[in-house]
Amino acid sequence: MMLNRRELLKHLDALLQTNRFRDYCPNGLQVAGREHISRIVTGVTASQALIDQAIALGADTILVHHGYFWRGEDERVIGMKKERLKALLTHDINLIAYHLPLDAHPVYGNNAQLADILNLQTDGLLNEADPYSVGNIGRLPKPMTAKEFSDWIADALQREPLHIGEETDVIETIGWCTGGAQGYLQLAVDAGVDAFLTGEINEPAVHLARETGTHFFSAGHHATERYGVKALGEYLAGEFGVTVDFVDIDNPV
Repeated sequence: MMLNRRELLKHLDALLQTNRFRDYCPNGLQVAGREHISRIVTGVTASQALIDQAIALGADTILVHHGYFWRGEDERVIGMKKERLKALLTHDINLIAYHLPLDAHPVYGNNAQLADILNLQTDGLLNEADPYSVGNIGRLPKPMTAKEFSDWIADALQREPLHIGEETDVIETIGWCTGGAQGYLQLAVDAGVDAFLTGEINEPAVHLARETGTHFFSAGHHATERYGVKALGEYLAGEFGVTVDFVDIDNPV
């Protein structure tokens, strides 16, 4: 099957409602390649390693969560940026990226997919005051001690999380937001949930968790965001009949 690039982008923009979000990077097509698409490689980040794998697989399109051209980055095309762009342009490969729209989608989004992986029940948004926000609140499949939940995360994500809190405390309610959402801990505190789960942690978050008694689980930026783009790719394969390969370039952060 061959898919027109414009048709694909129009479909993705509508599906992910990209116009709802004020993001830190452009969503959609970031680097133009071939107009007709037959093989897509999906991955978390458009690293050189992912590009190399896409070239080896004969892909004409790469679809990722973390693309390029972030707000505040060096605008010069030098070094690593030059090499990545050179590889994409030489092989005529499209780079398509969706950041916050992919985090927030209620079915294919990172937060929704992480909830499915961990069997969390979603009750609402972490920030109810902003309907365009990312992050959710809900409940564990059953009450667990913090140690049991930490083991549950490790088994599901194949990565040991960092936990701040007492291991014997029982957890039932939780807020979560994949990736680098340690700054959302206060929203979880304000929501009154027992715990907060994200990918990364910083120094202030440790003290906030300890002093409020809110359990904090840092399970890895990459590890918590593998599932949205994978699910989106599987959807596209079924919808349009194109070949889609998910390539997981491991990242310990």
